[in-house]
Amino acid sequence: MMKRILIVEDEPDIQELLCAYLKDAGYETAAAGDGVLAVELFRSRHFDLVLLDVMLPKIDGFGVCELIRRQSQVPILMLTALDGEESQLRGFGMDIDDYVTKPFSMPVLLEKIRVILRRRTNAAEDACLRYRDLSLNLDTREAAQDGRILDLTAREFDLLHPFLAAPGRVFTREMLLAKLWNYDFYGDERVVDCHIKNLRHKLGRDYIETVRGVGYRAAKETH
Repeated sequence: MMKRILIVEDEPDIQELLCAYLKDAGYETAAAGDGVLAVELFRSRHFDLVLLDVMLPKIDGFGVCELIRRQSQVPILMLTALDGEESQLRGFGMDIDDYVTKPFSMPVLLEKIRVILRRRTNAAEDACLRYRDLSLNLDTREAAQDGRILDLTAREFDLLHPFLAAPGRVFTREMLLAKLWNYDFYGDERVVDCHIKNLRHKLGRDYIETVRGVGYRAAKETH
């Protein structure tokens, strides 16, 4: 899928150059010339990276960064004519990913973007478990079946997690209780069976199988 980059730059020539260069490199772009429009655009659609100038009208780059960080950890690469250590430290303190000082080299900028996106993609893959057509995103706590988001409770999500993390492993009721209640549960162990039943109903019975007399494991795919 084509990555989408938000370009926030108030100088029309630089904005046009960045848009053209990034499109040629295979990215989808959207552009804003001031801080207010940048925030509006960011809130209206998904972006994989924000290329953010510091010196902007209406809201400066630091203000835009602060507003974005209130809702997202999207990668932010700041463009600045300010070469001072203080401004760079301020940006890193707001959790930006990198700085590029004007005037900048387009090939270097493109490589920085590529490295940042690759790093974020690898991190996202580490946070996602997959088994058959099921997937769990541990960061967003979303479960999906064949790309369709499942309506799971927090407890059902936590119950499904160990089965996808170790598909061949058998989990006893005691082990599952420990994972779900951190050993602070003193009731009937069969409460696990109830949660398994509900989870099977939402997933389809063949995803979790009973190992008689022991517990449960992820069911092997049948052909």
